[in-house]
Amino acid sequence: MTVRTRFAPSPTGLLHIGNARAALFNFLYARHHGGQFVLRIEDTDRERSTQQAVDVLFDGLAWMDIESDEKPVFQSTRQARHAEVAHELLEKGLAYRCYCTADELKDMREKAMAEGRPPRYNGMWRDRDPAEAPANTPYTIRIKAPREGETTIHDLVQGDVRVANAELDDMIILRADGTPVYQLAVVVDDHDMDITHVIRGDDHLTNTFRQAMIYRAMGWSLPHFAHLPLIHGPDGAKLSKRHGAQSVVEFREMGYLPEALNNYLLRLGWGHGDAEILSREEQIKLFDLDGVGRSPSRMDYAKLLHINGVWLRQADDTRLTSDVMERLARMDGVDTSDATRAKVLALMPGLKERAKTLVELADNAAFLGRSLPLAFDPKAEKQLTPENRVMLGRLATALKATEPFSKEAIDATLRQFAETHEMKLGKVAQPLRAAVTGSTMSPGIDDTLAALGRDEVLARINAVAAHE
Repeated sequence: MTVRTRFAPSPTGLLHIGNARAALFNFLYARHHGGQFVLRIEDTDRERSTQQAVDVLFDGLAWMDIESDEKPVFQSTRQARHAEVAHELLEKGLAYRCYCTADELKDMREKAMAEGRPPRYNGMWRDRDPAEAPANTPYTIRIKAPREGETTIHDLVQGDVRVANAELDDMIILRADGTPVYQLAVVVDDHDMDITHVIRGDDHLTNTFRQAMIYRAMGWSLPHFAHLPLIHGPDGAKLSKRHGAQSVVEFREMGYLPEALNNYLLRLGWGHGDAEILSREEQIKLFDLDGVGRSPSRMDYAKLLHINGVWLRQADDTRLTSDVMERLARMDGVDTSDATRAKVLALMPGLKERAKTLVELADNAAFLGRSLPLAFDPKAEKQLTPENRVMLGRLATALKATEPFSKEAIDATLRQFAETHEMKLGKVAQPLRAAVTGSTMSPGIDDTLAALGRDEVLARINAVAAHE
């Protein structure tokens, strides 16, 4: 058997973090077992399923490096096939026409609730002759649910789950307008696409028993099911906006790397010993469903931030520079010429050591592209005392004579200057850092000056220095 998994989202305008984890688990499971991963867009809700919403899904999955092995299937193109299966069940006597009106169904529900029973359909047309219905009356097609015994689903995460068949009603599989319901469409599509493993959130667990009725009525083998516990907020409540970012797009805009988000989502509900930072290759090698826990996971934004910092420090400098330049282009007053790019790239080894997100990285790099006069943050202002401005004027003379203007030569100049003026190196470096960056935080001062270049360094110092 070739393992085939699928990710089947409804395009709603965002790729929720829970769905993203389900996509990742399906992808890794297929890769681990040498199988195939496919994508199906469940776009039968035409009002919500816009092209823009579909593009958001594709964009999010591409960013996470989760690729389908086949061309994506759009469920809306398969409605004729779904209806064909409903009529086949009708012809076999395993489904029937229901001519109930909306008012009759409403009365049925209200009576059941008044009697303390679940508001289920009571099977009114299950055994009646369709000839009893008034001429030209619209009808739905309902499947005949088993009425005795129980249905057991062996779930690869949850174990054996049982439901008494009396809990299942004769659900509609084809609406009066000829369109299929979700439960029918998903079964037909999974069967026709040869899906062997359905890995999804455990909010779908109750659907599985309804879908099993269709599989068995058609004489089809059921796929293996694995229902993943949901992701909750840090307080244990359902994840919501008040907890923070929820969609892949939000995390990307906040400056998270896809490797970090994938790594974090993998560890959210799955474990392999003490392994924490795992490459995609290691994830594929290690991932299997026996490592998935049964309890809901709690989103830990601090942990995600830590993991992002780890991946940021490991990331290629050229790649990070390109991302930073895109973010700098959205800032006011920052030059994004090739000269600035070269400065950012030169300083990137030091910049990425001090940042945990790409947003923070871009903020820290922005000084490299700013024009005079610089804006100074409050801590930098405190460093620019009258005495320090005089000291910076003297230092400018020493730096002007530094040859070559390299990290090593700059370091030697600063140390010699501090020794000559009987100052600690930090007392020289901090005012200098404030003068050239507008902040008291930057990579090593020698790296920073080398990246800026002699002319820019002298211009920035002279803008604040007091010359004797």
